[in-house]
Amino acid sequence: MHVYDLMENSTAANSTLVTLTIRDSSRDNIYDFTIEDNGKGMSPEFLAKVTDPYTTSRTTRKVGLGLPLIKMNTEHCGGGMTLESQLGIGTKLHFWFQLDHLDRPPMGDLSGTIVMLAAAHEDIHIVYRHITDEGEYTFDTEEIREALDGMSMNDVSVMKYLKEMVQENLEEIHYHD
Repeated sequence: MHVYDLMENSTAANSTLVTLTIRDSSRDNIYDFTIEDNGKGMSPEFLAKVTDPYTTSRTTRKVGLGLPLIKMNTEHCGGGMTLESQLGIGTKLHFWFQLDHLDRPPMGDLSGTIVMLAAAHEDIHIVYRHITDEGEYTFDTEEIREALDGMSMNDVSVMKYLKEMVQENLEEIHYHD
């Protein structure tokens, strides 16, 4: 859910491109995530206080927990977080966990998360890249749209197929969940 929430931040920032890169390595004992977007970015003042739960750009509520929670979780699991942003250019969030740390949150339904984001934001180019010690898999919505030849990713049967496709590819490269 962290990944979904943080990528939703990117889609809400008027991005046309959102990329998620996950490096999942037993050899290096790391579960490493980078989310980049070309959205509106953040001012230096906002960026400096964005990990405070009472700092949010949302108008629907006065609390924003996505970044504070991921920062806390990574730090409790031998990892950390960095955040870079420039107004009008975009944002880059990098966070990592020690892969074998006892308190590392489970990945959850990664394939479902990626497909749900792609279906919910068909107007945004989403690229998901997963790298393991065994190989690499890339899911690119531009390629998917081309292959679907006009069919919507919102179609339930398409979503089911895409989820199965992503899951099979992740299993093939021996990802950690």
